[in-house]
Amino acid sequence: MRFPSLCYAVIPFLMLSGCGGGDFSDLQTFMDEVRARPKGSIEPLPKFQPYEAFTYTASALRSPFQPSVKIDLLAQQKSSKDVKPDEARIKQFLEGFNIEVFEMVGTLANDTGLNALVRGAGGVHRVKVGDYLGRNHGRIVEITNSAVDVIEIVPDGEGGWLERPRSIPLKERT
Repeated sequence: MRFPSLCYAVIPFLMLSGCGGGDFSDLQTFMDEVRARPKGSIEPLPKFQPYEAFTYTASALRSPFQPSVKIDLLAQQKSSKDVKPDEARIKQFLEGFNIEVFEMVGTLANDTGLNALVRGAGGVHRVKVGDYLGRNHGRIVEITNSAVDVIEIVPDGEGGWLERPRSIPLKERT
């Protein structure tokens, strides 16, 4: 029993004594050369331009992602006087969203007629002919099994209003 305890005391001593001797002159020479080199300089941090706030002022203009409305002048003069949105009407929930966020996902038929299911604005909504959709006073004029047709009333840029047809096609499964 005495032999194992003696081994535990002697073995660490022998291991540590192996680390003490030796010729480290090459290491000392290398360290002296590194210390003798000229000190390097650290490049200064780059100067960043301060953030300049930008206010978007073109929100009332036509969206660049929508096709432009092409109309002949006679039709514009005639329709501008007759067409205008009903500002006294109470707005429906789906008029608070852009029409581009909606996609038709199906139809439902009952005794009253054909209803469309549109996804957007945080869920799936059932709409019928005569309901309003989108921010440009869009009124649903026709529902088929493949699309929802909407007529929007948009400003013509000269103080009048124009009717713009839009269609929301049925989204096919992918």
